[in-house]
Amino acid sequence: MAPVVPAKRSRPMSKLAEEEAAFPRGGASTLTPLEHKQIAIEATRDVLFEQSHGGKSSKQDADGEEESRPRKKLKSKDGKGKKKKGSEVAAPEEHIKIEGLNYKRIVPGSMVLGLVSQINHHDIALSLPNNLTGYVPITSISDKITEKIEAIAEAEAKSEDGEDEDGNDIELDKLFKIGQYLRAFVVSTSDEPTAGSSDKPKRRIELSLRPQQANHAIKAQNVIVHNTLMASVASVEDHGLVMDLGLLDQDMKGFMSSKEIGNGVKVSDVQEGAVYLCTVTGLSSNGKIVKLSADIAKTANLKKLNYISDAPTIDAFQPGTAVEILVADISPRGIIGKVMGMLDVTADLMHSGAGARGKDMEKKYKIGSKIKARVICTFPTSDPPKIGVSLLDHVLSFSPQLAKVHDKLKDPLDVLPLSTIIEELTVQKVEPEVGLFVGLGIKGVAGFVHISRVKDGKIESLSTTGTYKVGSTHRGRLIGYNSLDGVYLVSLEESVLEQPYLRIEDLKVGEIAKGKIEKIVVNAKGVGGVLVNLAEGISGLVPEMHLADVQLLHPEKLFKPGKTVTVRVLSTDPSKRQIRLTLKKSLVNSEAAPFISYDDIKVGMQSPGAIINLLQVGAVVQFYGHVRGFLPVGEMSEAYIQDPSQHFKIGQVVNVHVLKVDAEAKKLVVTCKDPAAFGIVHQKALKDLKVGEIVSANVTEKTTEGISVTLEGSGLASTLPVAQLTDKSDSRNQSAWKKIRVGQVLTDLAVLEKQEQNRLVILTNKPSLVKAAKDRTLLRSFEDVKGGKQVHGFVRDITLTAVFVQFGGGLTGLLPKTKLSEAAKSIPDFGLKKGQSIELKIISSDQSTKRFVLAMEGAEPTEKADTPLTYSNEAAVEPIDEEITFVDDLTLGKLTKAKVVSVKDTQINVKLANNIQGRIDVSQLFDTWEEIKNRKRPLQKFTRDQIIPVRVLGIHDARNHRFLPISHRSGKTLVYELSAKTSDQTHAKQEPLTLAKVKIGSSHIAFVNNIGDRSVWVNLSPNVRGRIATLDLSDDVSLLQDVGGNFPVGSAIKVRVTNVDVASNRLDLSARSTQASEVLTFEKATRGKIVPGKITRVSERQLMVQLSPNLSGPVSLTDLSDDFSTADTSKYTKNDVVRVCVVDQDVPNKRLRLSTRRSRVLDSSAKVEDPEISSISQIKPNDVVRGFVNNIAEKGLYVNLGGNVRAFVGVANLSDAFIKDWKSYFQVDQLVKGKILAANEANNFIQMSLKESVLDRNFTPPVMFESIKEGDIIEGKIRKVEDFGVFIVISNSKNVSGLCHQSEMAEKRVHEVKKLYEEGDLVKAKVLKIDKEMKRLSFGMKASYIDPGEGNESEEESDDEDGTEGVKLAGSDDEVEDSEDEEQGGMDLDDAESDDDMSDAEENVPGLDAGGFDWTASMLNQDDKAIAASSDDEAPSKPKKKRKKAEVTEDRTGDLDVNGPQSVSDFERLLLGQPDSADLWIRYIAFQLQLGEVEKARTVAERAIKTINIRDDSAKKAVWIALLNLEVEYGSEDTVQEAFTKACQYSDNQEMHENIASIYIRSGKYSQANDLFQTLVKKFSKDPRVWENYASFLFTSYSRPDDARLLLPRALQILPEQTLPLTIKFAAMEFKSRSGSPERGRTMFEGVLSQWPKRIDLWNQLVDLEVGQKDAEIVRATFERALKVKGLKDRNAQAFLGRWLKWEEEHGDNKLLAKVQAIKEEWDNKEKARKGK
Repeated sequence: MAPVVPAKRSRPMSKLAEEEAAFPRGGASTLTPLEHKQIAIEATRDVLFEQSHGGKSSKQDADGEEESRPRKKLKSKDGKGKKKKGSEVAAPEEHIKIEGLNYKRIVPGSMVLGLVSQINHHDIALSLPNNLTGYVPITSISDKITEKIEAIAEAEAKSEDGEDEDGNDIELDKLFKIGQYLRAFVVSTSDEPTAGSSDKPKRRIELSLRPQQANHAIKAQNVIVHNTLMASVASVEDHGLVMDLGLLDQDMKGFMSSKEIGNGVKVSDVQEGAVYLCTVTGLSSNGKIVKLSADIAKTANLKKLNYISDAPTIDAFQPGTAVEILVADISPRGIIGKVMGMLDVTADLMHSGAGARGKDMEKKYKIGSKIKARVICTFPTSDPPKIGVSLLDHVLSFSPQLAKVHDKLKDPLDVLPLSTIIEELTVQKVEPEVGLFVGLGIKGVAGFVHISRVKDGKIESLSTTGTYKVGSTHRGRLIGYNSLDGVYLVSLEESVLEQPYLRIEDLKVGEIAKGKIEKIVVNAKGVGGVLVNLAEGISGLVPEMHLADVQLLHPEKLFKPGKTVTVRVLSTDPSKRQIRLTLKKSLVNSEAAPFISYDDIKVGMQSPGAIINLLQVGAVVQFYGHVRGFLPVGEMSEAYIQDPSQHFKIGQVVNVHVLKVDAEAKKLVVTCKDPAAFGIVHQKALKDLKVGEIVSANVTEKTTEGISVTLEGSGLASTLPVAQLTDKSDSRNQSAWKKIRVGQVLTDLAVLEKQEQNRLVILTNKPSLVKAAKDRTLLRSFEDVKGGKQVHGFVRDITLTAVFVQFGGGLTGLLPKTKLSEAAKSIPDFGLKKGQSIELKIISSDQSTKRFVLAMEGAEPTEKADTPLTYSNEAAVEPIDEEITFVDDLTLGKLTKAKVVSVKDTQINVKLANNIQGRIDVSQLFDTWEEIKNRKRPLQKFTRDQIIPVRVLGIHDARNHRFLPISHRSGKTLVYELSAKTSDQTHAKQEPLTLAKVKIGSSHIAFVNNIGDRSVWVNLSPNVRGRIATLDLSDDVSLLQDVGGNFPVGSAIKVRVTNVDVASNRLDLSARSTQASEVLTFEKATRGKIVPGKITRVSERQLMVQLSPNLSGPVSLTDLSDDFSTADTSKYTKNDVVRVCVVDQDVPNKRLRLSTRRSRVLDSSAKVEDPEISSISQIKPNDVVRGFVNNIAEKGLYVNLGGNVRAFVGVANLSDAFIKDWKSYFQVDQLVKGKILAANEANNFIQMSLKESVLDRNFTPPVMFESIKEGDIIEGKIRKVEDFGVFIVISNSKNVSGLCHQSEMAEKRVHEVKKLYEEGDLVKAKVLKIDKEMKRLSFGMKASYIDPGEGNESEEESDDEDGTEGVKLAGSDDEVEDSEDEEQGGMDLDDAESDDDMSDAEENVPGLDAGGFDWTASMLNQDDKAIAASSDDEAPSKPKKKRKKAEVTEDRTGDLDVNGPQSVSDFERLLLGQPDSADLWIRYIAFQLQLGEVEKARTVAERAIKTINIRDDSAKKAVWIALLNLEVEYGSEDTVQEAFTKACQYSDNQEMHENIASIYIRSGKYSQANDLFQTLVKKFSKDPRVWENYASFLFTSYSRPDDARLLLPRALQILPEQTLPLTIKFAAMEFKSRSGSPERGRTMFEGVLSQWPKRIDLWNQLVDLEVGQKDAEIVRATFERALKVKGLKDRNAQAFLGRWLKWEEEHGDNKLLAKVQAIKEEWDNKEKARKGK
């Protein structure tokens, strides 16, 4: 019954296969388990039968892949030929290939099993079968991880400070572990180009682990026990993980118990989004919950391997799933089998064990046997479907392959790291078309040598009996390892064996290596570093600070590409492929052990390091790798250092010793002091030294910060800071410092502080501290602190709320602000400064915290009126007030008199007696605003020697510009602070104004004390100082344009208080009205509001204007002016105050659009040339508008019309004429004018055209070749003159030209064409012939062609006609025809004056000569002839055509003077007839300059440019050059720049640059010419003439040969194809220039001739240059060298010898001449001999 059952079932099974996803030859869904068993038994029987009848045979296909031989079909026992089911399963009917996975077969959509081999920052690398590697980006792991990335990116975008939150970063090393097995979906395969152009592109496979893709082929029915699924952690629960399976059935979820995670991983350590390759262990009763396990000890145990025994469809078999296969065929290349008798599977050479393991497949496996395997890949393109499996034990057990060394299992990479060279590799197997399998000498792993890696060069096939036969040994290198295959990739190539490094990992930090300079890295600051190539594909960066031990001004000169250098490795980062190197000799040559790891560093070790950061308290020193150390300021030197930046610099190498090291915390403290110099004796002496001890010391060194001394007796090095020299001011300390000399012995010094750890001793010479030390009252430790004790110390630091006072031993006490006097509280820094000596009283102490509080003795001031300000019995000398007899009589509040000594801007200096001085601040003179008559000069009413009543306020503190209303004496001379206010001249007690008494909103009179960039400082009283922002000075913005002029120092301003901050001692004031002075906010900045603003930034396209401290906005070019042609941001400067109008508000983005248009801010009726545009609705088709080029794109221009309104101008709409390089014709912010073609408000699109034909209604389209017909009369200009005729360009055409043969020029034959016509002549001609195929025109200029009547004139009318001249147009030298003017009462200019008259006129009105430039347009190539033709000498040479007899016409304008134009009216009348004559315009300009009318000459030039026909480029260019000459000679830099900019817009940019450079050179303005040439070589670097001209200028005119020589390498870098001609020309300049070096020129020629020795033209050039040097010996030597060149052709040699003979005839003697003749004869004989052969 066995054969019958499947036969009955076969029909419904195939029907099911069509309806559902099923197996290729039936499915398992309709068979019972009994039927399965019957089929298996029958299949085994059939296979055994086949083996006994012929065995197996196989053959290889063309690709080297093994395929099974077709089996003979077995007949059934009943003889009817029916196929048994078992036979059908066991013997493949189709040709099944054993295909290993490779780059060609892996396609998007493939599924592969991978092993995590590398974890990077943003991706992970998976080892794939057959030595492939794939990469999983961080965004392709799971949806949870992607959501986290998006959240981090969004948070960073919103973050204002831009600081990264490290806590939110995704760390891939916490999500994955090396050796973890995963199933991946192939997203893409691509070729990545490598750095070297000759290298093959690097192939990259991108993978995805997302369950939605990794499980995409698995449907709910395929989720069966023992199947594998990729799952991501959706949430972490107490007892396990909820997993996302990514199945189409979204209700189906996974759950993995905490016991099933495996590897000892705790549930709490698992992160959401992590992915696992899980095995299905069961399903819930409803089938919606899938139980999963990732514990490979349970699911992948080789002893009891769980595999799928039943599956609904073939989609259940995915990579990672274990299966049982029935062996169908075995070959040396692998195994072919079937899964469940239905799905084809193959195990290739690598994963069957036949290759690297060297297993005999036929011995180990038998056909028909069943073996366990694990699916490793799918082949989506295979038909019928098949899968790849692996039989390797480590793949089956989901474990890494291990090597066995000394009976211990180890990671192969720990035993044999990559790049290891193995001296003896044994060939174990040879695959002729694939490669070699080799033994590495360790058990468990083998190596594979691909055929391309066997030797250098290409190998087609390997022989099994040749050099690489089985058993042969070779030397090889490990270049890779695939952890999934468990096989090393090996290379036997000599080039690989010799390479020093294969990977970045091969480089050891601190290692010294050789390399070659690859290139110089240039950044915004200049040279940023150097790239050094260490090996093929391995390059490192030498940062700028590590290029040398000294600062290099021109590193590019020292480090040239290709140069070999010795470097040292600073650090490596293989994940980022980064290597940092150093070229510092102090580091490269150092023999000290490098600091690479904190664990290896011990206290006392020494090593050099580079300073990478300087702080006030020390420096950070970088060593190797990531090791950094801190160098405290006290350890930098034996001498005292206050500011490290004055003694050290970033990048400097310092030799340091280790003081402290904490390997766990990765902290290192180092010192520059030598520990060996501090021996045991010094250590004992330092330990015995007591704080407060009185010592003597010998001065060893003086620095600005202090004095280095050595203690007598002990020899301890100590420091005496400058601030510790006296109890007096800084000036007294400096004075004492100057008196001390090196070698001097200082006595009575007190030990102030001792730091044993840093071996630092600080001394003091302050008398107060020395006395306290002697009296033993100096505080040395906290034990000396007693309440109520009077102590001496010095100020260590001052804060806003307290003063820190230091005593001996570093002991510090707190002096709170509350314990200071009221007067001191209102003074900046409380009237104290760092280092100042001070006497205080201890009021409290805290033993637990070791803190104590101090107070100033008598902090509460006594303000009795009779309290003397000073205590002195000095008599007053000649007092102004007779009541004052002694200085002590001047008490606080005393009313007295003073005499004015001098009047300043902010104060009046007075004297109370001859020996008593005083001052009256301007704020102490006026009680009310009305009293001030002159607000700008309030003190103007006071005069010298004037006596005024005053009140004593206190003593003036000149240091802080304050007065002290307490007993305080400083300095030898006292200056009393006085008040002359009327309100103060009473005996009533007056409270001084303090900052605490100033209230917000109160009004005061302020006086300007200082003017800053953004604000003005004013005084309300001598003690109260405030600040007024520039914008708050006045409501009148015009006054803010000149703050210094309108608000000078000393001027009075009525102000109102806007803010008071007593703690910060800040007072903000405003002089604007109450409403205007309100702080402007975005909400208050409504449209149309006009406000003042300050310019904070100026760029070429906009101004940035600040309206308030927190509000600013831009003013674009379109909002600068009502006339765009005057919109120029350069008119403004930073800090200018302008009036602006708020045009628009962008509320969502909180942005303002501001305008400075006059029509907006001053006069709404002002003329508006360019209307303000804010939206597309204002634009209508056919509108003509102007705007500024905003962007130059590939397809055209974007023009800003105003606000955010942009118009697009396509390339086709840029110009009527063809512009080859249209991008160089336009530039950003250029003003353009165009017409609107379309405006679509819905699409926010505006199209515009700049074509003249679109803008101008009267525009005449250019003449096209197709529009010309035979017989047409045309006007044109002669383009070129030849002996056989002239070429004529038709006017107003797109360069359409043709030939007029000399036979068609006149009625009689013209013999000398060049005497009759010149280039540029205007002519009329007739079209005689048109050749449309060749696009050629033939013209005729005979008079009969133009006017048929002329040819028939009687001889009487033309008796002087010689018939030798054609027809010229009006405006030429011969004839001016203007019949229309004659009819309207005009005159014929040719009748008014003759050619001779015009020649005289040209002589009498000379062209303007400015700096050697000829203004008569002679710079144009064609104009040299035109000028010569108009002179008297050349006039007779031209045949003159006699005028026809004309009717007598009335002369209505009067004849011009016979001497030519002599007045403005003469020129104007001539210009009526010749408006396009550049020569006439230029003479007109010269005439105006003769009269001294520079401005009128400039106006004439501008008229000429507008008047001359737009198509007459040469005439316009001549006028532009004339205008530039005028501006250079008579104008300013601004006018020159303006004219030059316009000239570049309307003429050829490069030509104009060259012309103005020429003008500058002729004018002697070499600096400007040099700047212009620098611009030229940047803009037009592709033109070799630019480099040549610049070099010629530097050599000849500017005399800067060194700068000229630097140009050549720059030019050759840009123009490598011009190497030869440029080198020759630069060499020639060395010979010809006065500042050149002929020797350098010879060297350059030597380099050229070494490459091209046979180039006789080069030798000729060298001879020419040497002849110019007039050194006969060198000339002869050059001739001889040239003739000795091997392979020189006879023809060249003969020509060269002939030249030598000629030269010797002129410069040599008979002997030398005979020598040359002998050489020539020798060459002749050689030539004859060769010909004879």
